[in-house]
Amino acid sequence: MILGIGIDLVDLKRISELMSDRFIERVLSESEQKLYHNIAAEQTKLSFVGGRFAAKEALFKAFSKGDGTANYTDFSVLNDENGAPFVISKHIEANHRVLISISHTDAYAMAYVMIEKL
Repeated sequence: MILGIGIDLVDLKRISELMSDRFIERVLSESEQKLYHNIAAEQTKLSFVGGRFAAKEALFKAFSKGDGTANYTDFSVLNDENGAPFVISKHIEANHRVLISISHTDAYAMAYVMIEKL
């Protein structure tokens, strides 16, 4: 059974204007920050942050956690050995599965999230 869906589209120009150490610490979990700091190319860093920001906004919509009960850093959006994104969070119950997809262009990052009850 589907419990929630969320989608978000982010303008990477807007994200580039917000990029600072404080913004990175506010949006990325510790695991994500480690990945971010290992990226050399600035455009790739921007796409990474934009994708994670879009993913977390989509997660908030799907989980209905946009009410202040969750923070961006409560969610880690990581990649498996094939590059597919997955989510780790204390907000995910054991009988729930989160499906996530992230896409990028030069100008935008987009994420789609679906939460299923198993």
